[in-house]
Amino acid sequence: MAVKVFRSDISYTAQGRVNILSTIKRITRVVLLLLICFSVYSCAKKEVRHRASAIADRKAMPALAGDEVTTLISDSGITRYRIKAKKWLVYDKADTPYWEFPEGVYLEKFNLNLEADATVEADYAYYNETAQRWTLRGNVKALNLEGEQFETPLLFWDQEGQTVYSDSSIVITRETSIIQGVGFTSNETMTEYTILNPTGVFPIDEEEEEESDDIMVEEQEEDL
Repeated sequence: MAVKVFRSDISYTAQGRVNILSTIKRITRVVLLLLICFSVYSCAKKEVRHRASAIADRKAMPALAGDEVTTLISDSGITRYRIKAKKWLVYDKADTPYWEFPEGVYLEKFNLNLEADATVEADYAYYNETAQRWTLRGNVKALNLEGEQFETPLLFWDQEGQTVYSDSSIVITRETSIIQGVGFTSNETMTEYTILNPTGVFPIDEEEEEESDDIMVEEQEEDL
């Protein structure tokens, strides 16, 4: 029995194999290209993350750190105030540049004659450079030129607005009386102030103080 072989069938089969191999090669190239693109993208993404992390680290780290600092701060060539602090941290790379005094601060404000017309101290302080605003926390004590003492757990000093204020409790000790209240506003020198919610005014009895001083003197003489 004779078998007829058609060249057209052989030709078609060979051409099909060639097409399949060509398709496989194209798919392989596409897959390799995709893998290369993905690899490049992953590396670039990691690089961006590393850079972002480095930038974030720089923002979180103080650009300047000082211990036992005493310095004068000037504005427009005029000495405005003196700072004394055990530790002073400056974060000028942060999105909002600021100073921090984690171990307390003592401030002296000067008038145009370089005389201290107000002082303030606190356990902690934060200064916003952009807003020019101080935040003082913990055992805040301020003293004005008239000898009046202000005690509060929280105090804000807005240098740009030239105001001092608080929404916390306040005790003002004057020569003849003690004033207590919650919330107050004042000028920078603490000489013109308003207590928002006064809770009491207690006069200081000078006679009682003198009697107390006499008793202390007598006790000291007896000890001698």
